[in-house]
Amino acid sequence: MKDLVIVKDGEKVITGLFDGNELVEAQIEDLEGGELLGKIYLGKVKNIIANINAAFVEIEGGLMCYLSLDEVVNPVRSGPSRSGPIKVGDEIIVQITKEGSALKAPQATADFCLTGRYLVLVHGRSVVGISKKVEDSEERSRLKAIVETFAREECGFIVRTNALYCDEETIRAEAMNLLEIYDKLVREGVHRSPFSLLYKTKPSYIWAIRDLSGSGLDRIRINDSEIYDSVMEYVNTAQPEDIEKVELCDKEEPLGLGGLYRLKDKIDEAMQERVWMKSGAFLVIQPTEACTVIDVNTGKAVSGKKGQQETFFRINIEAAREVAKQIRLRNLSGIIIVDFIDMTLEEHRELLMKELRELCKNDRIPTRVVDMTKLNLVEITRKKTRKPLAQQP
Repeated sequence: MKDLVIVKDGEKVITGLFDGNELVEAQIEDLEGGELLGKIYLGKVKNIIANINAAFVEIEGGLMCYLSLDEVVNPVRSGPSRSGPIKVGDEIIVQITKEGSALKAPQATADFCLTGRYLVLVHGRSVVGISKKVEDSEERSRLKAIVETFAREECGFIVRTNALYCDEETIRAEAMNLLEIYDKLVREGVHRSPFSLLYKTKPSYIWAIRDLSGSGLDRIRINDSEIYDSVMEYVNTAQPEDIEKVELCDKEEPLGLGGLYRLKDKIDEAMQERVWMKSGAFLVIQPTEACTVIDVNTGKAVSGKKGQQETFFRINIEAAREVAKQIRLRNLSGIIIVDFIDMTLEEHRELLMKELRELCKNDRIPTRVVDMTKLNLVEITRKKTRKPLAQQP
């Protein structure tokens, strides 16, 4: 049973994806939608750093965002200066692509995008791209032919995996809707005052429902009537096939919906540095500003030297499964270094890497297992978008 559980807890909303009794993904956000990711602003260029070809752009609240100029081709500008290289004082439309941290400013792009269920409209590129996960060559050609008719000189589309075998009418309708939003945003945005918020994404629980469509989700369970109404409004319009899955069920449970799933307890567990495994071995997970280090320890799993290499291999396989789970649950991103227990047999090393790569394919966030060094250190990279779970509200 795969459940998406949405719990209002004071001024926060906690969204948890459960596979049986296991929490596999979690997201915490302010009720008022405090996160920056995905928001689109009319920003003002405050500083240009020529030696790294980047700019700092101010948005609402005096917040500075980092904008790489390497990929800025056709920015949407306001005011008299609407052509030529970007310079200090220019007002341009930007979208936040990465949340900031204690030491780093949020990252922005001038090639803003609008994401739908099947398509992503991207400003600044006129081509049509197809998700790599769509492997059927005939289907790729069909989807490209449908969407190419909507691409313009100033914007194009990326076809998402959800569009696989979707009917033409549905895809065309979404393309037209995204273009309508895009035209309004650009038309009105250039006449707004600097630092204005032009576009706000939907709450993360709505995106979770959208992204999990077609993934075997059984129930969407909600403990708050207002959130229930907003979910029903979205599902009625965008995913009518999921209407029967949505439940408002808090009053039925004496402990409340969060208590029934032990949601907060499981999130608290996901904040702990040490993670015990069934064998008696454990992981130590230590995020730093530069990367996240995960150390695999034998703990109570080794009692003697007999068959030691086979035991180490077995523990490492168990650890690989737990590492993949914890990366997804904690929303770890950037560079992740896993220090596995030393193995002398090349066959064991190859089997471990194969298992880890297969496990990471289940992650909805692009994740790549890079390589293993002679010291049994494995490098993993994962696309950084939202803040890690430990840094969420």
